[in-house]
Amino acid sequence: MGRQSRWLTAGAVVVAGVLLSSPGVKGDPPPKGIVLSPLGVYTTGLFDEGAVEISAYDAATQRAFLTFAEKPRVEIVDLSDPSAPQKFAAIDLTPWGGAGAHSTSVAVRDGVLAVAVPQGGDDSGPGKVLFFTTAGAFLQELTVGALPDMLTFTPNGRFLLTANEGQPNQAYTVDPEGSVSVIDMSHGAGNLNQADVATADFRAFNDAALDPSIRIFGPRATVAQDLEPEYIAVSHDSRTAWVTLQENNAIGIIDLTSAAVTRLVGLGFKDHSRAGSGLDGSRDDRVIGIRPWPLRGMYLPDAIAAIEAHGRTYLVTANEGDVREYDGLNAAGEESIEIEDAVLDPIKFPNFAVLQHRTQGIGRLKVTRFGGDTNGDGKLDELRTFGARSFSIWSDAGTQVFDSGDELEQRTAAAFPQFFNASNTNNTMDDRSDDKGPEPEGVTVARLFGRTFIFVMLERIGGVMVYEATEPASPRFVQYISTRNFAQAPAAGAGGDLGPEAARIVQAEDSPTGAPLLIVSNEVSGSLRIFSIAPQK
Repeated sequence: MGRQSRWLTAGAVVVAGVLLSSPGVKGDPPPKGIVLSPLGVYTTGLFDEGAVEISAYDAATQRAFLTFAEKPRVEIVDLSDPSAPQKFAAIDLTPWGGAGAHSTSVAVRDGVLAVAVPQGGDDSGPGKVLFFTTAGAFLQELTVGALPDMLTFTPNGRFLLTANEGQPNQAYTVDPEGSVSVIDMSHGAGNLNQADVATADFRAFNDAALDPSIRIFGPRATVAQDLEPEYIAVSHDSRTAWVTLQENNAIGIIDLTSAAVTRLVGLGFKDHSRAGSGLDGSRDDRVIGIRPWPLRGMYLPDAIAAIEAHGRTYLVTANEGDVREYDGLNAAGEESIEIEDAVLDPIKFPNFAVLQHRTQGIGRLKVTRFGGDTNGDGKLDELRTFGARSFSIWSDAGTQVFDSGDELEQRTAAAFPQFFNASNTNNTMDDRSDDKGPEPEGVTVARLFGRTFIFVMLERIGGVMVYEATEPASPRFVQYISTRNFAQAPAAGAGGDLGPEAARIVQAEDSPTGAPLLIVSNEVSGSLRIFSIAPQK
């Protein structure tokens, strides 16, 4: 199984290309908790077009709502029989941007569907949130910040929040501020007006001293312009929100009563030189080579979720990583550089020749050009790579209490050794080893059968990792399930579910079956997968 592998070689249980269970490691206790099983799937027929990136579920109508990144529509799917989902209707978005209109996020509550729609073009102008009934009838529209990229209702339904990413245009001549819109829903969706939209911006931090791990590096950008909100979690009392600032390696904390950002938290760096926190950084050796390297991982989380334990709030992040690629960013037009092309300080890296070798080392692994030259001599003293190939748990103040280390790569290696670190558009082993590995992107949490569970979506190789986290400082692996079919090359209608982006839990009382469900959005295969959830016997 390759060097430095500590895993059992017993195969996974696979039926018709579906991984039903994955092997464990020596010393693992018998997993107890829940079992996910594939129940049904809805397919759009679109491949690698950003279909079904995000979904929402309405318990009253037993319908799901699906976004389309490259089509001017939202699809409504009947899940009354989750083993055989059927298209119910579609909402046409062309009145809000013509053929180029598209949706980035959806959320539903109390009979109201909210849809995030960017301006279009380069998405650098103000976006909109559109409100519909769950049958698709238009109610209202509101203007929010640039590139609204995630919507969520607070648990009490009082507010609808939008993470406005505020990405620059390709030339970096327009760089809007990132923000979070706080929409007061107390008067009802049909009675909203622009006065109900408050903006939590980051201007107060433009001249503030920031944690050094917070990355501000856009050309001519203020802090408010450079920060790019990605995903939001909300406390159970609906008073506080946390927003990931992915490209910036940070989290913003928001007081919802005042719609103000109260604090920026730098997430620091992961030490990949420690045992148990290594990675496979070479795509050229075509072996499973998970091991420590002298790297600093920038967490750069995408999704975030909040869990409650012992009267405290904890945050769970999927540490995907992201790379800025803009023509106007620098001469190269991108943030990353491969280690083999970087100038390394020979004192800090006496083995630089090995590091920069493609097969003996990690020469093709991508690191950032913006950071790592700590003394300003033009040579990298630290190698800062994108994402941490893990999920982490943090206190509500941003102190890390747990990180999964190299476990996600280890478990995918044990389950699919022939397709380890394959991408979501090909079955080539090691294809993503030099570029964020499995890419944990989505995360959702739920209280089920008296315990707290975390579900982590792996964007590249695919599948869902399930952990029991009733004690947040010591999560326990439960299951890895994948509905990808490696017997087929990824294509329209082939290869199973590809590119899981996000997921929703349907509690038993809201489920058509009377049992909990997990609904996973797969943006590459353009499919919505429904899993049943049962207690483990």
